[in-house]
Amino acid sequence: MKKLLASTVIALSATAAIAGPTCNVPQEQWMKESDFKARLEAQGYQIKTFKVTKGKCYEIYGFDKDGKKVEIYFDPATAAVLETKR
Repeated sequence: MKKLLASTVIALSATAAIAGPTCNVPQEQWMKESDFKARLEAQGYQIKTFKVTKGKCYEIYGFDKDGKKVEIYFDPATAAVLETKR
């Protein structure tokens, strides 16, 4: 029983770590998708994939202004970068 409990805790911890950040912003305060994308493209990003995460943050997959692959999580209201993976 203890092994099962320990395995469950470890599995849930790993899932939470992979999931990315959580944004607690009411949806009516979110920046419009089109405005958000235009803002990033003006900064030199090339967006290949845009999505809303399970944690209710904006996430892009694409390339930065230097052409390097990026995965970035953003606050949907302020466009602040929450987490970047390269």
